[in-house]
Amino acid sequence: MTEDIYYPHDYLPIPLKDGFELKPISPILRTDLDSGRARQRRRYTSTPTQASVTWSFKTDPEAQLFEAFYRDTITDGAAWFFMNLKTPLGIMPYKCRFTDIYEGPVLLEGKFWQYRATLELWERPILPPGWGPFPEFIIGQSIIDQALNREWPQ
Repeated sequence: MTEDIYYPHDYLPIPLKDGFELKPISPILRTDLDSGRARQRRRYTSTPTQASVTWSFKTDPEAQLFEAFYRDTITDGAAWFFMNLKTPLGIMPYKCRFTDIYEGPVLLEGKFWQYRATLELWERPILPPGWGPFPEFIIGQSIIDQALNREWPQ
């Protein structure tokens, strides 16, 4: 049994918002038919998502810690770990791992170290099943949140 590994949020920033891109892996199996049509069906209910991420570190020690975390803590990127990422659901911890070694470091403006990588998220960052039939609650969630915080602030 292994312990959960966490990205060192107390010392390192989360990836930049600029250039952050999510690419879900398709859960659909498509079979082309002789008639020119196709048959489609859901193959999986849980599929990973690839995230293109970029980090910008302001100091040499931050860059050093990032590379040490990659090599020592997550075994050169092979291990799964939890890291906060901004998605349409907000900033939340996601289970992820590197798909390959990072690119970089690249020195920007003579003072920032930039790294790029592709992460594999364990699951797509979407609402849990069951919310689809309630669009008014999804769209109106900020109003509901404001009302709850005003009526029950603690």
